[in-house]
Amino acid sequence: MAGTAAPRVDWSNWAGNQRATAAAVLRPGSAEEVAEAVRTAVARGHRIRPVGSGHSFTALATTDGYRLEPSRPGAGGTGGPDADPPRAGIEIDAARRQVTVPAGLTLRELNGLLARHGLAMPNLGDIDAQTVAGAISTGTHGTGAALGCLSTTVTALTLVTGTGEVLRCSADEHPDAFAAARVSLGALGVLVDVTLQCVDAFVLHAHDRPDRLTTVLADLPALVEAHDHVEFFWFPYTDRVQVKTNDRVPADDRPLPRWRGWLDDDFLANTVFGGACRLGRALPALAPTLSAVTTRALGERHYTGRSDRVFCSPRRIRFTEMEYALPRAALPEALDALRRIVDGLPFRVLFPAEVRFTAADDIWLSHSHGRDSAYVAVHQYVGMPYEPYFRAFEQVATGLGGRPHWGKLHWRDAASLAGAYPRFADFQRLRDRLDPHRVLANPHLEHILGP
Repeated sequence: MAGTAAPRVDWSNWAGNQRATAAAVLRPGSAEEVAEAVRTAVARGHRIRPVGSGHSFTALATTDGYRLEPSRPGAGGTGGPDADPPRAGIEIDAARRQVTVPAGLTLRELNGLLARHGLAMPNLGDIDAQTVAGAISTGTHGTGAALGCLSTTVTALTLVTGTGEVLRCSADEHPDAFAAARVSLGALGVLVDVTLQCVDAFVLHAHDRPDRLTTVLADLPALVEAHDHVEFFWFPYTDRVQVKTNDRVPADDRPLPRWRGWLDDDFLANTVFGGACRLGRALPALAPTLSAVTTRALGERHYTGRSDRVFCSPRRIRFTEMEYALPRAALPEALDALRRIVDGLPFRVLFPAEVRFTAADDIWLSHSHGRDSAYVAVHQYVGMPYEPYFRAFEQVATGLGGRPHWGKLHWRDAASLAGAYPRFADFQRLRDRLDPHRVLANPHLEHILGP
């Protein structure tokens, strides 16, 4: 079989809640080698699943067949923030502000590459360890009322289908496959490379401040419209939130001192908060007190910085997560229900809930397909019970027209999801055509997309 192969090995995701043992691990180095691997899997009756950096909480990447990993060195995202990725497969069109990169490139590597060429992604989430393929395939997003998920920046992609066919997809070539493959869960084929529409490099002014949830919700539409990027974190058992706004500015004239960045983003957000979580797991009765103390420790700050360095933060504390995209108007009702759920649980919640915003798009399985969305993400510290908590909020979110984030925990099935996505049946029909043998399937995909 083309490409390098490794013997049967175990795999787990970043959170440690998903594990699998593959029959073989393949690292093909080209589209042709990926296609050969897929055709071999079909011929031998095996299934094959692409795997990125393991930052999804669901079982999307699990398989007992062939596990397909990026063959590039550094694809795990362990290099520095400006690590220079290998040049193979990278094309830069500076005039059009477009880049074509291997799908296994990490967002961290992508951000460094773009910065060196005076470019940037228009928006990002707060974690940069994901591969480009993993991020767009699950609908990874940042926050911004006028901005969509990362997949909306994709202008073309190369897809190896479940039959081993290599398709170059764009709005002009195989438009249906393009409309679906930008958020496809790896169910239509293996992404080989992706062309992204970037923007000129820019600087952000960040403002982090504490506030009360009631105050924020009372003026939320105006707050969201007044800033390029808005998000906030609600701390359980309190009425306190931490609001984060980011806006474009012409100059990086207020950089965060290195000591302050270390204190806030490394020591407080990781070391101290991690210690508080461990204490809360050992002594759950302390959780409300710890949550209140945490809100007081997070003060106000202003600073400027390169866009990706403001968007992305180090995340070393392990947790589990579920996130739902809701119609924006439903957010206050959802948060009111969330507070009641947290107060009524037989166990404590140690992590804050996160709220973000995105604009509508036309991608078939995007969480924001056809509507502006508010996202509510609920978390629980690793080792703490989470399923009753997540399921209770899922019931509320589903009743409000919510759509679950594909890379985060949820319990929806194909029958339930079909009514949430107007193009769901179209996606299923395209899947029948591009992967008729279901060589790319696994039990999780069969549950959420149908057998």
